Amino acid sequence: MARICEICGKKPMAGNNVSHAHNRTPRRFLPNLQKVRALVDGSVRRIQVCTNCIKTGRVRKAA
Repeated sequence: MARICEICGKKPMAGNNVSHAHNRTPRRFLPNLQKVRALVDGSVRRIQVCTNCIKTGRVRKAA
C-alpha cells in the first residue's frame, strides 16, 4: 500500500541525512499516516489519512 494520504495526497519527500563530517546520504521523510474508520460517501471505510487532516477536521470519523 502506498504511503499517501487519501484526503490531501501528502506523500513521502526526499532529502539527505547530514553527518557531523557533512557526509550526505539519501533519506525519506514519511508522512504521519493513520488508519481511520471514516465516513466516505455515506458508507464506513478504513482509509489512510495524515494526522494533519484528522486535526483540521477534513475527515469525519465513523462512530
